Amino acid sequence: MSFDENNPLFLVPETPEDKQFDFHPKTFEQYLGQKELKEKLYVYTTAALMRNEPLDHLLLFGPPGLGKTTLAQIMAHVMNTGIKICSGPMLERTGDVVALLTALGPRDILFIDEIHRIPTAVEEVLYSAMEHFRVDVIIGQGAGAQSINIPLSPFTLIGATTKAGMLSAPLRSRFGIIERLEFYQDEELQAIILQSAEFLGLDLSAHAATTLAKAARGTPRIAKRIVRRIRDFTQVLHKQPTDDVIQQGLAFLSIDEEGLTPVDHMILKVLVKNFNGGPAGIETIASLVGEDSETLEEAYEPFLMRKGYLEKTSRGRQIPPNKIAYIKGKFLGQLSL
Repeated sequence: MSFDENNPLFLVPETPEDKQFDFHPKTFEQYLGQKELKEKLYVYTTAALMRNEPLDHLLLFGPPGLGKTTLAQIMAHVMNTGIKICSGPMLERTGDVVALLTALGPRDILFIDEIHRIPTAVEEVLYSAMEHFRVDVIIGQGAGAQSINIPLSPFTLIGATTKAGMLSAPLRSRFGIIERLEFYQDEELQAIILQSAEFLGLDLSAHAATTLAKAARGTPRIAKRIVRRIRDFTQVLHKQPTDDVIQQGLAFLSIDEEGLTPVDHMILKVLVKNFNGGPAGIETIASLVGEDSETLEEAYEPFLMRKGYLEKTSRGRQIPPNKIAYIKGKFLGQLSL
């Protein structure tokens, strides 16, 4: 299926202020990538608007930096509803989430990032709120305690998580829509980089944008961050963003042409030099690299595994045997331990 580009729900006029100050997408058209997911969300939001109902509760999961928060903001924009944004760790007490829920208007959206990190007591408040649009609050203590039922406006909860497996089964079952965001292809990132460069006033060629896309680790957030830093680099040095200058800028940022950082290089070098490719335990690797193991697991390992440079085994992490010679030639000697 394809979008109806003449549908006013899909195309929202862009104001000069939007173009001048804000390069974050406001419509499904401006949001690049995630084509299949966009088509689904377009159908869901359009159907909800046609019925004048709130969108069903939605869970978005996938690696960080792929645009979960942006999609929630787009849905609020095209549905012309309010949106309140918070993160799971911020909701420490049941009163915190009750205050948010009671402040929502009809069809408003409550977006909770890192929803897997909300406390159990807060999660239990969400059950009745999501199913019946009401919350029960206990007032007082001991024998004088009273339970008060507070009705809520029909709303949509959009939860975002990078660890869907950590969500409890009761909470997960209450989401009517569950969708995953995938890593971006280089051509999609190239389009995002050109879009961001235009808003930032950076005159990038298509080839330069492709070079940056390959260094963005499949992640729009990283791609946009690189564009902003390249703008800083070219502005201070009074240079045009030619292909050569882009390469200089990436070197200045310590990012190679594949998007690998010095920490990625260190992980691979440690495995090759100290363990002949592995296997080695994550704690051992972390101590030799100088990072904590959780950071390695969340920020570096997924990309190295996607590139085929790293794999997990029952005995630890190792470089695939068919990659050891390549990695020795490419990385060994570039960094000192």
